[in-house]
Amino acid sequence: MWRWLWTRVVRAAAGPRSACSRRGCSNSSSTSSSAPAAGATIFALSSGQGRCGVAVIRASGPASGHALRSLTAARDLPPARRASLRLLSDPSSGEPLDRALVLWFPGPHSFTGEDCVEFHVHGGPAVVSGVLQALGSVPGLRPAEAGEFTRRAFAHGKLDLTEVEGLADLIHAETEAQRRQALRQLDGELGQLCHGWAETLTKALAHVEAYIDFGEDDNLEEDVLSEAHKDVRALEAALDAHLRDARRGQRLRSGAHVVVAGPPNAGKSSLVNLLSQKPVSIVSPEPGTTRDVLETPVDLAGFPALLSDTAGLRDGVGPVEQEGVRRAQESRHFLASVVGPRCSLSPGERQQRLLLVLNKADLLPGAGQDPEPRLPPHLLLSCLTGAGLDDLLEALRTELAALCGDPAAGPPLLTRARHLHHLRACRDALAHFRPARDLALAAEALRVARGHLTRLTGGGGTDELLELIFRDFCVGK
Repeated sequence: MWRWLWTRVVRAAAGPRSACSRRGCSNSSSTSSSAPAAGATIFALSSGQGRCGVAVIRASGPASGHALRSLTAARDLPPARRASLRLLSDPSSGEPLDRALVLWFPGPHSFTGEDCVEFHVHGGPAVVSGVLQALGSVPGLRPAEAGEFTRRAFAHGKLDLTEVEGLADLIHAETEAQRRQALRQLDGELGQLCHGWAETLTKALAHVEAYIDFGEDDNLEEDVLSEAHKDVRALEAALDAHLRDARRGQRLRSGAHVVVAGPPNAGKSSLVNLLSQKPVSIVSPEPGTTRDVLETPVDLAGFPALLSDTAGLRDGVGPVEQEGVRRAQESRHFLASVVGPRCSLSPGERQQRLLLVLNKADLLPGAGQDPEPRLPPHLLLSCLTGAGLDDLLEALRTELAALCGDPAAGPPLLTRARHLHHLRACRDALAHFRPARDLALAAEALRVARGHLTRLTGGGGTDELLELIFRDFCVGK
């Protein structure tokens, strides 16, 4: 019995049985364009443009070894995965191009899964241009398109789609928190989690189909169906926990909105300039200098944020300032409020997450003296001297970690709308499993749910989706 059930599990893991396949009809499918073109070898500069100490030029494909021999005039390839010093020459004219380190990565033990070679040359524009032209003259080689190296790694199973997205996020990471989150996703944590969930559904589907085919067989254990229900309930709870993260992963990837608001001349523009470490806003003793919402991306205590300077909250003296105050009130999503030493804040003004900051602490008569003990919890700050800035940054870090999640702890975060879509669709499909009186419908609900988990990691993805993901990569990656 268990040998038969294991066969059922393997068959279910291979893909859902459509109604067409059960009837024995044919249903051919075309090959995905995500696979690399047969025989094509690509090359590109993989490091940054401009003058640099070392530039990395990469080639991938079946003619990579031939390209390496052509530029080094060597019969034998260097030892695999070892840096070797070689003189590079133009294969057509024999003119020396550079003395460089070369690395040979025979497939499938390479980034793309194909034969690969890297040329670590001096980073002058003339050297890079000469080596690229020399590679272009080798038969069978062509310049790579944007993201083509990573796309080949995906096509050869070296990366799943969540790891590809993690690699893209790592390349674009600008803060410590973004780097940590992207590295966890590139390491496969989200993909492994989804693969584990898919295996749970595969096992449950095998049990349900076993009950459909052999429900009256004495050799079938009575608790086969109850085990499937138990596994599905546990998976539903796990999905609910991840869907309740309030889009924290997407905020971590794109940045939280931090709005600085308060009365005129409280030091809002000074605080924005202090946090962004550049003169974003005009600072003037004249009230009402800021009449619009000025926004700048910043790194706040390791988290990405869009920092907004707003008009002073008061009854504007003119229509322009009144419009600025209206925009400031509409912008208060995650609010860092700057209040002067003699101003107060009523509890009704709290909107979402609030940090109450009392600026101009340098004007207080005594060090550490609290000007308004009746106020809600607050921070003292002097934008003039910088006193209290470390406490403010730590408070911002705590608030932003609550909004964006801690990338160093807990389960992997969902960083894209695509992740949320497939997990919600999986959860919705499982909602039809338990109420289904017909076991065939229950099995179909499991197949649909598992299909969404498979598509999340890249199985069965459409060409349009892959183009959308890979277009964010630069040439050479």
